[in-house]
Amino acid sequence: MFVNRVMRQAIKVNHAFTSASSLSPSRQAAKILSTRFYSSTTQPAPLDASKLQINPSKNLKALQENNQLVFGKTFTDNMLIVEWEAGKGWGTPQIKEYGKLQLEPSAVVFHYSFECFEGMKAYKDKNGKTRLFRPDLNMARFNRSAQRIALPGFDGEELTKLIKEFLKVDDRWIPKGRGYSLYLRPTMIGTQESLGVGASNKAMIFVIASPVGPYFPSGFNAVNLLATSEKVRAWPGGTGDAKIGGNYAPCIKPQLDANKEGFQQNLWLFGHDHQVTEVGTMNCFVYWKNEQGENELVTPDLDGSILPGVTRDSILSLARQWGEFKVSERKFTMKDLVKADKEGRIIEMFGAGTACIVCPIKKIHYDGQDIHVPLDPSDKTSQAGKLTKRINNAIMDIQYGDVEGPKGWSVVV
Repeated sequence: MFVNRVMRQAIKVNHAFTSASSLSPSRQAAKILSTRFYSSTTQPAPLDASKLQINPSKNLKALQENNQLVFGKTFTDNMLIVEWEAGKGWGTPQIKEYGKLQLEPSAVVFHYSFECFEGMKAYKDKNGKTRLFRPDLNMARFNRSAQRIALPGFDGEELTKLIKEFLKVDDRWIPKGRGYSLYLRPTMIGTQESLGVGASNKAMIFVIASPVGPYFPSGFNAVNLLATSEKVRAWPGGTGDAKIGGNYAPCIKPQLDANKEGFQQNLWLFGHDHQVTEVGTMNCFVYWKNEQGENELVTPDLDGSILPGVTRDSILSLARQWGEFKVSERKFTMKDLVKADKEGRIIEMFGAGTACIVCPIKKIHYDGQDIHVPLDPSDKTSQAGKLTKRINNAIMDIQYGDVEGPKGWSVVV
């Protein structure tokens, strides 16, 4: 056997040493064998932005006019890529021409959904500087998502440095103008060539980018929701708080079913009491007068089934900073919403996420009945309530550098 052969070799090679040692030859061989298999003189290499190699594309694509941009359809000239291997760590980061990935058909990403990602944006301010919005939160969540599915961790500051260099290379792709941005999609996949179910011993991070326009090109467009309890998006103890691909594909069929009935999105419910969780792929917010008579902005708490959105956190932080109404993270149910609707206590309701910032909600269909959510009573043509519009403008002001905002929120590249 291999182990026995190694032990015999260890005993022979170290005979002179072991004869003078208090350890028996067999114990000394066992020590050598243990050192050979379980110790390493070098640590796996960390992700290191200083090792970046830049080989940009020489075949530059034509840019599109701002009014022709469609979300996620056009991609920049280049991409950022770095590979990882167990025992060796992270390899040399590269910025190279955007193109196809070469993976074996047996790569575990194709069979067991070893995949997680982030959504973030780069913005051009009025002085032509490029800005990122709270990238530290994206990197922290990216790490949590990766580790939740047994993919390797990394230094978030180093990846942020790499993304900044990527933005410098593809700077011409960042559209100018309020509402326009470069959408960034950092992604990590497991690349081990194996059909065995287990942690992947190889992985890859790649970052691609797509110029995008405003989520609502002609202004807000409030949505109608179908409250869904038969299909569940996530559950406590599952992966709802991680941004992994496996959370998204199962939600498409219920959304298509909702679309057929005239609704734009699902309002995902959970449990026997129909707890409100998320709106499509967005966090959910309700602004109402609660049963104690207080104006309150409420969103479901992070119980393990809710994605900790960067926009979610930003809204909560700003609202608490304003100090004008109660801000809560807690469980609430459709029964609570139905009661508030009957008593005329709902003021506004919206979803929140990177793509849209905020998305106003005007109607929810639940248990055969409709809940009509107010928009702006002072303007019958408005598709968004006053608080929804205020939040949207406040966050955009920070993203585009028009307002300084809290420390570390707007990061100049």
